[in-house]
Amino acid sequence: MNGETGNGVSDPWIKKFLAHLATDRGAAIYTQRNYRQTLEEFVRWHKDERKSAPDWTKLQRDDFRGYLRFLGRNNLSRAAIALRFSALRTFYKFLIRHGLLAGSPIKNLSLPKIEKRLPKFLTVGQMQDLLGAPEKLLQSHKTKKGPGRPVSATAALRDVAVLETIYSCGLRISELCGLRADDLDWPQQIVRVRGKGKKERMVPIGQPALRAIERYWKTLKHPPAGAAPVFFSETKIHAPLHPVQLSRRLKQYLAIAGLDPHLTPHKLRHSYATHMLDAGADLRSVQELLGHAHLATTQIYTHVTTERLKKAYDAAHPRA
Repeated sequence: MNGETGNGVSDPWIKKFLAHLATDRGAAIYTQRNYRQTLEEFVRWHKDERKSAPDWTKLQRDDFRGYLRFLGRNNLSRAAIALRFSALRTFYKFLIRHGLLAGSPIKNLSLPKIEKRLPKFLTVGQMQDLLGAPEKLLQSHKTKKGPGRPVSATAALRDVAVLETIYSCGLRISELCGLRADDLDWPQQIVRVRGKGKKERMVPIGQPALRAIERYWKTLKHPPAGAAPVFFSETKIHAPLHPVQLSRRLKQYLAIAGLDPHLTPHKLRHSYATHMLDAGADLRSVQELLGHAHLATTQIYTHVTTERLKKAYDAAHPRA
């Protein structure tokens, strides 16, 4: 069983659900972790409030209203509350499919509306600065002026290739870390990507990214082949790069590039989408490239480009 499905979970239905997420749905580790934490939190709340473990077949809408009030008292953001109820809804769908009950007590429960926030992204110029940061760090260590522990040429070139690939293909971090050598079609410049729910898609990859991967592979004793990862971990032999490692290194590179070190790796995916739409790509194509199930998810990026156009208009037009 996947490590995310154990860890002290005693409720048999939660155990089955987490195993289902890990195996049948191929959910990302972050999704498995978030869903597990939500369900464990609800069980703890129910034990504290109702003095017993929850019986999923007997819970009513009022129980979940009580849980909602509890979350509100703890000053959770609307997005955090929505995430918890999304996990609970998915769990109840699982229970219904397994014949445990006929309907969900959460159905039509009113939640606080989430404020729409535009995704953050880097400009093309900022992205160029970030792409150059790993080699800049390597050069600074060669002159013994760089911050932190020395970085090897292999690690620096891997990180260049990682950043180039994320930006070139618009990948999620889990997708990037899951890339295998045989996913790369070098002649066609195409990458096979395994996305959410084990869905595969084919995504173009640019020459700069392929050249960066080639440079990185040349530093390795045995270039990857077959099912070997494209990007290796620094700490575990033959293991793929871990998302936590990637996030940690990105913070360092953002600082070197003079950018906000709190930006997440996912913001590079936002940058990819925004730059594609700015350059004239149509929304449906960007949806397919990103692997979004729904067009509405992709449409948030059109708001970004529209807002920027409005600002340019206001600043430049004499009768704005």
